[in-house]
Amino acid sequence: MTDLPAALPDTEWKNLFGVCGCIAEDFGFNPLWLRLAFAAPLIWAPLAVLSTYAALGVIVLASRLIFPTRKRGKVVAAAPVIVAQPEQEFRLAA
Repeated sequence: MTDLPAALPDTEWKNLFGVCGCIAEDFGFNPLWLRLAFAAPLIWAPLAVLSTYAALGVIVLASRLIFPTRKRGKVVAAAPVIVAQPEQEFRLAA
């Protein structure tokens, strides 16, 4: 059994350059549909499919270098606000 590097999520190392995953993430759909769209014509026109995939890979790489995704910071929970109610204070004083 091989150990995965701790820096990479489980899904990243299984993809071929992550082209379909990045495009699907940008446009908001499941990457499986794009993978199937590349796999179906691979039988009849492998050169066209591989060159299209490589061109999309260059475009994705350029877009990720030019517009890097921002890392999300930790969300800090706000302290609860305690509002004093005067009616309760009078009951305690009496």
